[in-house]
Amino acid sequence: MTQEIWNFIFIGGSFALYIWIAIRSRAATTKEYYVASGGVSPFANGMATAADWMSAATFISMAGIVAASGYDASRFLMGWTGGFVLLTTLIVPYLRKFNKFTVTDFLGDRFYSNVARAVGVICAVFICMTYIMGQMRGVGIVFSRLFEIEIWLGVLIGAGIVFFYAGLGGMKGITYTQVAQYCVMVFAYTIPAIFISMLLTGNVVPQLGLIGDFTKGDADPVPLLSKLNSLNSELGFAQYTDGSLGKLDMFCITAALMCGTAGLPHVIVRFFTVKSVNAVRKSACWTLLFIAVIYLTAPTVGAFARTNLLSEVNGASYAAAPDWLKNWEKRSLIAWADKNGDGKIQHFGGGVDAEGKPLKAPVFENKKGWMARNDGAQPPADLVFSAKPIYAERETESGPRPLKNVLADNDNEFYYDKDILVMANPEMAGLPMWVIALVMAGCVAAALSTAAGLLLVLSTSISHDLMKKIVSPSMSDSQEVMWARGASFAFLAIAAYFGINPPSDFVAKTVAFAFGLAASSFFPTILMGIFSKRINREGAICGMVAGIALTLGYIIYFQFIAGHTNYILGISPEGIGFFGMLLNFAVAFLVSYMTPAPPQEIVEMVQRIRNPQDAGTATHE
Repeated sequence: MTQEIWNFIFIGGSFALYIWIAIRSRAATTKEYYVASGGVSPFANGMATAADWMSAATFISMAGIVAASGYDASRFLMGWTGGFVLLTTLIVPYLRKFNKFTVTDFLGDRFYSNVARAVGVICAVFICMTYIMGQMRGVGIVFSRLFEIEIWLGVLIGAGIVFFYAGLGGMKGITYTQVAQYCVMVFAYTIPAIFISMLLTGNVVPQLGLIGDFTKGDADPVPLLSKLNSLNSELGFAQYTDGSLGKLDMFCITAALMCGTAGLPHVIVRFFTVKSVNAVRKSACWTLLFIAVIYLTAPTVGAFARTNLLSEVNGASYAAAPDWLKNWEKRSLIAWADKNGDGKIQHFGGGVDAEGKPLKAPVFENKKGWMARNDGAQPPADLVFSAKPIYAERETESGPRPLKNVLADNDNEFYYDKDILVMANPEMAGLPMWVIALVMAGCVAAALSTAAGLLLVLSTSISHDLMKKIVSPSMSDSQEVMWARGASFAFLAIAAYFGINPPSDFVAKTVAFAFGLAASSFFPTILMGIFSKRINREGAICGMVAGIALTLGYIIYFQFIAGHTNYILGISPEGIGFFGMLLNFAVAFLVSYMTPAPPQEIVEMVQRIRNPQDAGTATHE
């Protein structure tokens, strides 16, 4: 069978399963739509939460960043996994005991204010929209490769599928669909890793392969990471096990990811679907186990992909390049410009040699008379290669295809989108066609599962928290569900636009912005709402507004306006959420202690949430 047939078998079969589950699980009431009637088992909810949690950023982009950045990418591994521990110990048991549908329900009731509820709705929209556009981008990339269509069309197809089963089934349909999606994801992630580990190192366990010896082609055994460091150094890249981020920025990004994880509304709401607080704790244990399977495999996938890419592509003749490279090139996700006319692919990273001198590559001059240099000197302004669009000398069916301005690294002939490495890895390693198809199905499952959860939070924010609780309290259940489905369509349309025109090169980087927004808004406010009886509505509202305003303003300025990386104190937009969180805490406490204390019934409600039911007071002998 051809690769296309295998792709359609795996993708078509998984889609049929998702749609069948959605039809069987159609939500008829608001409780089914919002929390699946609160009757999901801890095991099933653990699997569904893991699928909701492991988005396209985890499945597609995280290993790609590990491959491209090495040590620096550990910020995602540490931040996302550490944050889940905060979430399951400090947040969800108490919110489940509160026994409402959404995070903004808690904010509105705990801070006895519809203004607090409305601010929570705005924060949820900003967070979830930033997150979901990354998922739509991931869907577009997968469909682009799978069906050989443009990314924009792939985004629209994915949006249509998500709307069908999320809008139809609500949380009830999403939950059981995500159980199926987790099963697809875990096999799609681990099976290729096992195959490639055996090919590169002879180890059947990928994690042992990562710390084992590189033995491919009967080469003299050498530690895999040493081999990878050597390949990076020879080509002018930083060593794989070295970091280039500043320590402060690394800390801030990790902390923002961690605290943002604990404030993500689409993950928190998953724990409202189980029967009791005890079930929440069991569900959290299952979730951590299911997440660990993927997160312990991701570093191996990234290292294997980097090894395959540098050892197989660099210096190869383009005429003899493998099919996978040319297939991705058709989608403009890989690009090559033969600057020196030798017909070979040169992939350089610049950098310096062992003596600290600039690595030197040939001075290139292509047929259009544009020059690029790599000798440490700056060419004259009218000859800077990266200042002009580059056109491939090869013709495509639609004429010359403009390449991305890849060649801003003046020595480089080769560009690849970091988000494709997980999908291209099995092809680079020459694995069977069914494995390649399985990976494609897993990538789609990862993006769709998280997109569905985010879409539910967005729709409930409008239908339940805004329309039902503020605008029209007398609204019927059927009207509320109708508003939810209408909001789903509107938000998906916006997410699809930004999936086609993403604000960042990496899916994971776009998603990191969402974590920063959650860290600066929801996490501090929820934490103070649970553990402080003195925080009042004025403090909570001012804290949320201040935190998210700082974070969002910083991201917009440096990502869209400034166009440079001269960050304040070296803090990147990915890490500014940590300072937004600190500002939220400071403003909330300051304003709360300058304004009247919360009513007595609110203090008693906080006490009930924090204490076990029917717990007695301690006695002293």
